Amino acid sequence: MVPDLATRVGSVSLPNPVMTASGTAGHGAELGAFGPLDRLGAVVVKSLSARPWDGNPAPRVREVAAGMLNSVGLQGPGLPAWLDHDLPDLVAAGARVVVSIWGRTVDDYAAAAALLADAPRAGAGGGAGTGRAGAGKAGGGGGLVAVEVNVSCPNVEDRSRMFAHSPSATAEAVDAAGAAGLARWAKLSPNVADVTEIAGAALSAGAEALTLVNTLLGLAVDLDSRRPALGAGGGGLSGPAVHPVAVRAVWDCRRAFPDAGIVGVGGVFGPQDAVELLLAGADAVQVGTATFRDPRAPWKVLDGLRRWCRRHRVAAVADLVGQAQA
Repeated sequence: MVPDLATRVGSVSLPNPVMTASGTAGHGAELGAFGPLDRLGAVVVKSLSARPWDGNPAPRVREVAAGMLNSVGLQGPGLPAWLDHDLPDLVAAGARVVVSIWGRTVDDYAAAAALLADAPRAGAGGGAGTGRAGAGKAGGGGGLVAVEVNVSCPNVEDRSRMFAHSPSATAEAVDAAGAAGLARWAKLSPNVADVTEIAGAALSAGAEALTLVNTLLGLAVDLDSRRPALGAGGGGLSGPAVHPVAVRAVWDCRRAFPDAGIVGVGGVFGPQDAVELLLAGADAVQVGTATFRDPRAPWKVLDGLRRWCRRHRVAAVADLVGQAQA
């Protein structure tokens, strides 16, 4: 039996449910040295703003017992430079691209999205259709398939409160991202009392999918200097410790929004982690921190998922989605 791995995230059809996670695979085709990018469901690039951004002071990453802390601070070349220098390589590699955008004001999100309005789209079949039912066929040819709206950023219009901590601010950012003319996925923070409240606001503002979840807030102290280990103080915790948090967020949001697209991300190190997120309700998954340990991790998860489905006689991966809630 050859399992059908095709899936659909909102209106976006993908050949399989395994993607990279934003911030862990570079801005362009860097990961292509370790595997064919067109084999992955999609490549999610590091978050970009309308303008270049220097990021946070070093040190920026620290390994901890349950994963890693990072405080890179959204460093990036800005979307104009990315469109000129990085996107062409992704298109040439046949990658389906999800471009992650961020901003410090609502106008920042609108400006970033507007820059994507004329960017090349993936081949026919990469975005048509509605709803979760039926995975359909994914089209060939590299290019953009969706914009992931990273709302885990300080909102300077609201006393630097994070967009993702406010339903109204999240809705405003997602609405502004509509200028891209792409399917909108809202990447949400787990550092809230009720992620479904924020998710509902994002969906009401035009998001057709939720990416669950971003990093948890964390901090490590260097015992020699007796100061915070990262240059900016605290950072975001990712890796195995985050996985149960992601599973819970996916579970809660699938139950609250049965027709929404959902992408599960957090601690996916092997096929069993991907399957758990799918069973909880995710349509697709992203592989992030595992890539720092092994740059071939996304392909290993994909191949392992195929073997898992064959071994458990799962004919179509879409049949797994939300099965634990049945």
